[in-house]
Amino acid sequence: MKSLILFGIRGMAAYAYHANVLNYEDAEVNQFFCEALSKIGYEESTEALLSTVLKTGEINLKCMALLDKANTETYGTPEPTDVTLTVEKGPFIVVTGHDLKDLQLLLEQTEGKGINIYTHGEMLPAHAYPFLKKYSHLKGNFGTAWQNQQKEFDHLPAPILYTTNCLMPPKSSYADRVFTTEVVAFPGAVHIDEKKDFTPLIEKALELGGYKEDQMFSGINGGKKVTTGFGHAAILSHAGTVVEAVKSGAIRHFFLVAGCDGAKPGRNYYTEFVKQTPSDSIVLTLACGKFRFNDLDLGEIGGLPRLMDMGQCNDAYGAIQVAVALADAFGCSVNELPLSFVLSWYEQKAVCILLTLLHLGIKNIRLGPSLPAFLSPNILNFLVENYGIAPITTPEEDIKALMNQ
Repeated sequence: MKSLILFGIRGMAAYAYHANVLNYEDAEVNQFFCEALSKIGYEESTEALLSTVLKTGEINLKCMALLDKANTETYGTPEPTDVTLTVEKGPFIVVTGHDLKDLQLLLEQTEGKGINIYTHGEMLPAHAYPFLKKYSHLKGNFGTAWQNQQKEFDHLPAPILYTTNCLMPPKSSYADRVFTTEVVAFPGAVHIDEKKDFTPLIEKALELGGYKEDQMFSGINGGKKVTTGFGHAAILSHAGTVVEAVKSGAIRHFFLVAGCDGAKPGRNYYTEFVKQTPSDSIVLTLACGKFRFNDLDLGEIGGLPRLMDMGQCNDAYGAIQVAVALADAFGCSVNELPLSFVLSWYEQKAVCILLTLLHLGIKNIRLGPSLPAFLSPNILNFLVENYGIAPITTPEEDIKALMNQ
């Protein structure tokens, strides 16, 4: 129980930090960190700790709402946007992590200098924000999820800016072009301090020069572009179409396939799951786990793409808003919707999102590639009995079971 609380507030702290960078705070969120740490520090009954576990989910929902407000009021409401995977010739910089403010400042400082900017990993959704899209040198996305960086950055003729914690020890082939900022740092890497002067990064980009010719890269499944920006506002703007499609039978099921990616064997489950979803289903996704399948073309239903990327991991808030709105439209609970949650977890932000779903009473979540080792048998049994949480099995079996619930 204490581990659930600790990992949950660690994830929530990341969201609160990103909101704070944009000058958004919530006193209740800040106060809860103290309350939760106090619960961890003393002996408490299982019942008291369970209450705090669920409250962590409740407060995290408010924290994600705060960050959603901070991002949209600062950068505009995300719009569905096609993002190329081609890297143009010439100097460029790759930006990875989660921090939109750092990307904004870098775009401002590189404007007109002949340097293109490419996102990586969880920065992909930045392309959907109107304020950031206005920069013509924000060109596209390079690479996939965090665990592939040592391969993808090998001999990269460009510097990489790390804005958050998704850093693996750099290989010697690119260690001299690793730059960090904010809460992430690494021995030997140049750290950009709070003054946010990206001159060393810019100079390194010009020195390295980039590729001599355009480079056409592809996603894990061979796709040449990806699409992002299907936040809750974009999806709910088509709510009428979605509701009618469900009523007519054109849409039979929704799957939220989301969460962290990682190197552990078995994560190709999520690729196969999405490939095997029925043609009359919609797949919503978010966070870096989507790179397993976000370059797939699943076609459309009634003009809506079957695969919709809602954004970063914190945009789970948007997925919740969509689910609640659909439940209201159909006059039922979220658990009664033809909607299934198939989640991948790796670190603490996935834990706090899971706790939010539990707080909301969401049941029958599939979780993988394995269940968290820090869950004791008693806690695991509680989650199974009360929330129907189950480990993933095979795509075929899980799709069949979820469609028949």
